[in-house]
Amino acid sequence: MSHTIREKAKLLNRVRRIRGQVESIERALESEAGCTTTLQLIAAARGAMNGLMAEVMEEHVRSHILQAPSTPAQTDAADVLVDVVRAYLK
Repeated sequence: MSHTIREKAKLLNRVRRIRGQVESIERALESEAGCTTTLQLIAAARGAMNGLMAEVMEEHVRSHILQAPSTPAQTDAADVLVDVVRAYLK
C-alpha cells in the first residue's frame, strides 16, 4: 500500500489523536462521568475513526482502482465514489 507509506506520518498522527480520544472515554467511564459527556466523547472518537477510514479509502480508490492513465469519466466516477463514502461515514 504505497499510498499509506507516502502519508505515513499524517496517518500516524491521526491514529495517535484517536488513541487520545479513546483514552478520554476510558477516563470518563472510570470516573463515572455523566452520560452526555461520555456519549460526546464516543461520538467524537467515532467521527475521527470515520475520517481516518475515509482518508485511507480515498487514497486506495485513487491509487489502486483509478490507475493511470485514466479517462475523465473514470476520474469523475472515482470522485463520486469518494463523495458517497465520505457522506456515508459522517
